[in-house]
Amino acid sequence: MDWKIVISTFITIFLAELGDKTQLASILMTSKTNKPTLVFLGTMLAFAVVTVIGVAVGAVITRYLPINFIKVGAAIAFIIVGILILLGKI
Repeated sequence: MDWKIVISTFITIFLAELGDKTQLASILMTSKTNKPTLVFLGTMLAFAVVTVIGVAVGAVITRYLPINFIKVGAAIAFIIVGILILLGKI
């Protein structure tokens, strides 16, 4: 197993997820329900499903598109989402 990939993926996802909407939603759900174990379970299951979808789509896309095209597309998508958030559309 290539631990460099595991560690770099962990660090990247960990830092990207700090303070994001998922973490805030988990905090809110825990405070509303006072059931941290159940909220943790639901959050982890949802994140696992989303991650499986992302990895599967990434595996398919890299077969057909060059990585530079994927990087530019992802950057453009993030910019568009950021603009939509600033405009209150999302």
